[in-house]
Amino acid sequence: MARINRICYTSWKTLKKVFVAQKIKLYLDEDVDPLLAKVIRDRGYDVLSTHEAKMHNSDDYKQLDFATSQGRAILTYNIRDFHRIAKDYAKINKIHAGIILSSQLPFKELLKRILSLLSKHNAEDILNHVVWLEDFK
Repeated sequence: MARINRICYTSWKTLKKVFVAQKIKLYLDEDVDPLLAKVIRDRGYDVLSTHEAKMHNSDDYKQLDFATSQGRAILTYNIRDFHRIAKDYAKINKIHAGIILSSQLPFKELLKRILSLLSKHNAEDILNHVVWLEDFK
Protein backbone atom coordinates (compact mmCIF):
# COMPACT_ATOMS: atom_id res chain seq x y z
CA MET A 1 0.00 0.00 0.00
CA ALA A 2 2.78 2.45 0.80
CA ARG A 3 4.16 1.93 -2.70
CA ILE A 4 0.86 3.03 -4.26
CA ASN A 5 0.75 6.10 -2.01
CA ARG A 6 4.24 7.09 -3.02
CA ILE A 7 3.69 6.88 -6.75
CA CYS A 8 0.04 7.78 -7.24
CA TYR A 9 0.94 11.16 -8.71
CA THR A 10 3.98 10.07 -10.70
CA SER A 11 4.03 9.00 -14.30
CA TRP A 12 1.37 6.93 -16.00
CA LYS A 13 4.05 4.46 -17.13
CA THR A 14 5.28 3.91 -13.56
CA LEU A 15 1.78 3.41 -12.19
CA LYS A 16 0.83 0.95 -14.93
CA LYS A 17 3.76 -1.26 -13.87
CA VAL A 18 2.26 -1.60 -10.39
CA PHE A 19 -1.10 -2.72 -11.77
CA VAL A 20 0.06 -5.18 -14.45
CA ALA A 21 -1.81 -8.50 -14.16
CA GLN A 22 -3.16 -7.71 -10.69
CA LYS A 23 -6.74 -8.50 -9.83
CA ILE A 24 -8.98 -5.47 -9.53
CA LYS A 25 -9.30 -4.33 -5.93
CA LEU A 26 -12.61 -2.60 -5.19
CA TYR A 27 -13.73 0.24 -3.00
CA LEU A 28 -17.51 0.57 -2.63
CA ASP A 29 -18.88 4.10 -2.45
CA GLU A 30 -21.17 4.81 0.47
CA ASP A 31 -24.33 4.42 -1.61
CA VAL A 32 -23.48 0.77 -2.39
CA ASP A 33 -24.74 -1.85 0.08
CA PRO A 34 -21.81 -2.87 2.33
CA LEU A 35 -23.08 -6.47 2.20
CA LEU A 36 -21.77 -6.56 -1.37
CA ALA A 37 -18.23 -6.22 0.01
CA LYS A 38 -18.65 -9.33 2.15
CA VAL A 39 -20.21 -11.39 -0.65
CA ILE A 40 -17.52 -10.45 -3.19
CA ARG A 41 -14.78 -10.95 -0.59
CA ASP A 42 -16.14 -14.46 0.08
CA ARG A 43 -15.50 -15.16 -3.60
CA GLY A 44 -11.81 -14.32 -3.26
CA TYR A 45 -11.66 -10.66 -4.25
CA ASP A 46 -10.19 -7.76 -2.29
CA VAL A 47 -13.04 -5.37 -1.45
CA LEU A 48 -13.40 -2.52 1.01
CA SER A 49 -16.57 -0.56 1.68
CA THR A 50 -16.73 3.09 2.59
CA HIS A 51 -18.24 2.06 5.90
CA GLU A 52 -15.36 -0.33 6.68
CA ALA A 53 -12.85 2.39 5.80
CA LYS A 54 -14.76 4.86 8.00
CA MET A 55 -14.88 7.27 5.07
CA HIS A 56 -18.67 7.79 5.02
CA ASN A 57 -19.67 11.43 4.64
CA SER A 58 -16.41 12.27 2.81
CA ASP A 59 -16.84 14.17 -0.44
CA ASP A 60 -16.51 12.37 -3.77
CA TYR A 61 -13.01 13.67 -4.54
CA LYS A 62 -11.75 12.39 -1.18
CA GLN A 63 -13.42 9.05 -1.82
CA LEU A 64 -11.67 8.66 -5.18
CA ASP A 65 -8.34 9.86 -3.80
CA PHE A 66 -8.60 7.36 -0.95
CA ALA A 67 -9.52 4.53 -3.30
CA THR A 68 -6.58 5.36 -5.57
CA SER A 69 -4.17 5.60 -2.64
CA GLN A 70 -5.21 2.04 -1.77
CA GLY A 71 -4.89 0.84 -5.38
CA ARG A 72 -8.67 0.34 -5.59
CA ALA A 73 -11.22 1.11 -8.28
CA ILE A 74 -14.34 2.76 -6.90
CA LEU A 75 -17.81 1.33 -7.56
CA THR A 76 -20.53 3.95 -7.35
CA TYR A 77 -24.11 4.70 -8.35
CA ASN A 78 -23.26 8.40 -8.41
CA ILE A 79 -22.91 8.50 -12.19
CA ARG A 80 -23.25 12.23 -12.83
CA ASP A 81 -20.75 13.37 -10.20
CA PHE A 82 -18.12 10.71 -10.82
CA HIS A 83 -18.30 11.14 -14.58
CA ARG A 84 -17.55 14.84 -14.00
CA ILE A 85 -14.74 13.98 -11.56
CA ALA A 86 -13.18 11.66 -14.15
CA LYS A 87 -13.15 14.56 -16.62
CA ASP A 88 -11.62 16.83 -13.98
CA TYR A 89 -8.88 14.28 -13.31
CA ALA A 90 -8.17 13.95 -17.02
CA LYS A 91 -7.84 17.73 -17.43
CA ILE A 92 -5.07 17.87 -14.83
CA ASN A 93 -3.51 14.49 -15.73
CA LYS A 94 -4.36 13.09 -12.30
CA ILE A 95 -4.44 9.30 -12.24
CA HIS A 96 -7.06 7.09 -10.57
CA ALA A 97 -7.34 3.32 -10.21
CA GLY A 98 -10.64 3.17 -12.09
CA ILE A 99 -14.21 4.36 -11.72
CA ILE A 100 -16.97 1.77 -12.10
CA LEU A 101 -20.36 3.37 -12.68
CA SER A 102 -23.67 1.58 -12.25
CA SER A 103 -27.32 2.40 -12.03
CA GLN A 104 -28.97 1.08 -8.88
CA LEU A 105 -29.67 -2.57 -9.53
CA PRO A 106 -31.18 -5.40 -7.53
CA PHE A 107 -28.48 -6.99 -5.36
CA LYS A 108 -28.21 -10.24 -7.36
CA GLU A 109 -27.92 -8.39 -10.67
CA LEU A 110 -25.27 -6.04 -9.30
CA LEU A 111 -23.32 -9.01 -7.94
CA LYS A 112 -23.55 -10.86 -11.27
CA ARG A 113 -22.29 -7.85 -13.23
CA ILE A 114 -19.45 -6.95 -10.89
CA LEU A 115 -18.26 -10.56 -10.80
CA SER A 116 -18.35 -10.60 -14.60
CA LEU A 117 -16.15 -7.49 -14.70
CA LEU A 118 -13.75 -8.87 -12.10
CA SER A 119 -13.39 -12.19 -13.94
CA LYS A 120 -12.72 -10.59 -17.34
CA HIS A 121 -10.41 -7.70 -16.48
CA ASN A 122 -7.40 -6.88 -14.34
CA ALA A 123 -6.39 -3.69 -12.56
CA GLU A 124 -4.33 -2.44 -15.50
CA ASP A 125 -7.34 -2.69 -17.82
CA ILE A 126 -9.36 -0.17 -15.85
CA LEU A 127 -6.55 2.08 -14.61
CA ASN A 128 -7.60 5.68 -15.31
CA HIS A 129 -10.76 4.51 -17.09
CA VAL A 130 -14.47 4.90 -16.47
CA VAL A 131 -16.22 1.54 -16.73
CA TRP A 132 -19.97 1.20 -17.21
CA LEU A 133 -21.29 -1.84 -15.40
CA GLU A 134 -24.14 -1.81 -17.93
CA ASP A 135 -21.65 -3.40 -20.33
CA PHE A 136 -21.40 -6.54 -18.17
CA LYS A 137 -24.91 -8.01 -18.41
